[in-house]
Amino acid sequence: MNRKLKLAELNRLSNQEFKGLQKAPIRIILDNIRSMNNVGSVFRTSDAFKVDKIFLCGVTATPPHRDIQKTALGATDSVSWQYFENTMDAVRSCKKDGYKVLSIEQAENSVFLNEFNAEKGEKIAIVMGNEVTGVDQEVINQSDFCIEIPQFGTKHSLNVSVCTGVVIWDIFNKVN
Repeated sequence: MNRKLKLAELNRLSNQEFKGLQKAPIRIILDNIRSMNNVGSVFRTSDAFKVDKIFLCGVTATPPHRDIQKTALGATDSVSWQYFENTMDAVRSCKKDGYKVLSIEQAENSVFLNEFNAEKGEKIAIVMGNEVTGVDQEVINQSDFCIEIPQFGTKHSLNVSVCTGVVIWDIFNKVN
């Protein structure tokens, strides 16, 4: 029989302990994300997998905000983040720091996530696009790869926060 653990048994880190950890070589670039709940969810997932930093770009809301906090559950205090008015500035910053940039988008010549190879320790920046229009074409043009999650149902898209979680988990396992 399995017993559900109590909060005190989870041995959660304090924000200070988390900030002192070596982070996974993963950055997230949010390209004009409209929903603050999606932004909060990305913060929470990024905390779970020790993401190095989140770049909030364009119309993407920044903390502190009640609607971000609702889903982030405090992760805006543990995960490092920075705002850029233009997504291309975030892409250039990541490339300058040695990150390979992956736009998560259905595009010509995209690579399926399960077929994308990354090496342990490789620095990866993941670009997640607007809920309606996706990743901006200019950003795609400057990306090293377009990555697509294979899907098998009648819908051909996932919620951006769900998609981010799937991609972070996969990339985390490849580079960490």
